[in-house]
Amino acid sequence: MDKISTHEAEEDARNADILIWVNGKLTPRAEATVSVYDSGFMLGDGVWEGLRLYDGRWTFADEHMARLFEAAKAIDLQLGMTPDQVLAALEETRAANGMTTDAHARLMVTRGVKRLPFQHPRLSTQGPTMVIIMEHSRPRIPRPVTLATVPHLRGLPMTQDPKLNSHSKLNCILACIAAEKAGADEALMLDIHGFVNTTNACNFFIVRRGEVWTSTGDYCMNGITRQKVIDLCQANGIPVFERNFSLVDAYSADEAFLTGTFGAQTPVGMIDGRVIGTGEPGPTTARLRALYRELVAG
Repeated sequence: MDKISTHEAEEDARNADILIWVNGKLTPRAEATVSVYDSGFMLGDGVWEGLRLYDGRWTFADEHMARLFEAAKAIDLQLGMTPDQVLAALEETRAANGMTTDAHARLMVTRGVKRLPFQHPRLSTQGPTMVIIMEHSRPRIPRPVTLATVPHLRGLPMTQDPKLNSHSKLNCILACIAAEKAGADEALMLDIHGFVNTTNACNFFIVRRGEVWTSTGDYCMNGITRQKVIDLCQANGIPVFERNFSLVDAYSADEAFLTGTFGAQTPVGMIDGRVIGTGEPGPTTARLRALYRELVAG
């Protein structure tokens, strides 16, 4: 079985010549750089958001801005811009690249360039660094993804709050490596109590006897697509529960799927070698994907 990820996209030659927004300047991809003294490069000190462009609109842009500014405040990072100014920078980048739909933006803000190569945030003296990478991006996930449970946990908020969309992703990267070594596409991560929580890159749902289950949310990213799925279930008479559940529950699920800004709802075909349901996208997953498309279009 060919290896895939939850962020597989169609090849698009236009991405070789994209313009990248770096601190207010649009720069050709080959020339877009930040300093080796930048806090993000040196220490992973920053926060980010991923946004999707559908039919000329940034989907759920206000919620993404709220999450970005909440994360920046949590790490005491002054963005130096208002949400409207950040959205204007997104629009400037979109227009410069001639993008109208099926584009993905990764918006990154770090604490900026440091005067010495050490940890203390006071050494970042030049203000934040903001970068917007925007690519033509149409998801191309050829089959349901496979997951492997890994020993890396989604931890407590007093270590690194898993709700924080930070540049410091090493825990999740190590989880992804462990899953790949086990022959899977992505890692299924447990919480500190041993309950199923999330994957290294996406939120996780199962379907059992017509009910949709996801974790309590205590140890996972506060995913915007995750919340939209919960809202869609509630609005359309689909029983949905945020609850603790175990690997036993997951293995015996009728369906499983992942949620994220890039892939929306990505079906899961196998967990730890166990086929989930038929191994193909199930009816509840298909219905939620259709409802989500309607929500985005509306």
